[in-house]
Amino acid sequence: MLNRLNHTQLLRYAGLFTWAVVGIPLVLSSWYFPGENGDSTLNTNINLRLWVASYLGFGLSYWLVTRSLGMRHPRWYDYGLLLFASLSAIAVSHSSGSGLGGVLLLVVAGVLPWLLPLGVAAAWLVLQHVALVPAFTEGQGFSLLEAALQSALYVGFSSFAFVTGLVAKQQAQARDEQRRLNSELRATRALLAESSRLSERMRISRELHDLLGHHLTALSLNLEVASHVSSGKAQEHVRQAHTLAKLLLTDVREAVSQLREDGRVELGTAMRALCDGVPALMIELDLPEDFALEDPECAHVLLRCAQEIITNTVRHAEARRLSLRIYRAGSVIVLHAKDDGRGAEKVTSGNGLRGMRERLAAVGGTMLLSSARGHGFALEVHLPMEPAHDSRLPG
Repeated sequence: MLNRLNHTQLLRYAGLFTWAVVGIPLVLSSWYFPGENGDSTLNTNINLRLWVASYLGFGLSYWLVTRSLGMRHPRWYDYGLLLFASLSAIAVSHSSGSGLGGVLLLVVAGVLPWLLPLGVAAAWLVLQHVALVPAFTEGQGFSLLEAALQSALYVGFSSFAFVTGLVAKQQAQARDEQRRLNSELRATRALLAESSRLSERMRISRELHDLLGHHLTALSLNLEVASHVSSGKAQEHVRQAHTLAKLLLTDVREAVSQLREDGRVELGTAMRALCDGVPALMIELDLPEDFALEDPECAHVLLRCAQEIITNTVRHAEARRLSLRIYRAGSVIVLHAKDDGRGAEKVTSGNGLRGMRERLAAVGGTMLLSSARGHGFALEVHLPMEPAHDSRLPG
């Protein structure tokens, strides 16, 4: 059963199990904290109500903050829940006069790398344990040095959980990146297959045009001459042969035309493969039913633009949803993209956006950008379609 759980689920359930075990002393508090005379009366240093409230508060906040761990970018309320969990763990130690809160802070340490930058998470890890020092001095009668050493001991334990959570996050990110790259690879493979099919059809049409077409034209001309210099039954057979040669030349012309007219790149399969399986992002793809382009270069540019949009959204936008709509507007193909991410007041073009502009400029395309803080990022690509090539045969 454990094999079916991913990194974040294992981390979540392990934390909840630790939280449940920490609650055992709460249930058996009269046994765990005997009075001064050794009887079963509750220790006067214990604030049972605060202990219960902080213990339950920690469990609730930890359950909420880890329910979508690693599946999306952290929101502002995730930071609030994380702070509440740390304060609840500290309150458990202060209300019980023990180091039980340090065990809960160890659980928090495993979550910190998933929600905070590494430097901030490390500082958070240390500071939350500093708050345990008064619990050790007041609740257990330690000196300040002993309390600091005890807190440092818990920092050491929590550091192990912190690094474990960091490694789990890096592995999850590597797995998600691999899934995204696999989607790009499948899309590229589909486009390559279409381009290979188109190239083969064009090669066959050229062979028919250059070899068979010219030879049949020459044969037709020779039979035309032969029909004028022959007589009798021979002339009749020559005229029949001339008619058959003209019919065969017409058939070759039609075959070449069909090969070239059907030489469109089917882009729908490649686009769907590109959008399938992208981690932590729901992509709404809107395509025409029969979406094919006549120019392989334009098809390649359009696919690469969509790929760059998806990559930027995953890495920078902190979005949960991306809408991709592709449609024809006269002789122009339009790609409209809109996400629900954080947006920005000013859009700074990185290597990805500059690369898109360069690709589009090479085929006469344009790109429009718009964004606002809190309103996501929008992009529109206009890609003109080139006229079809002439496929007529001589003669």
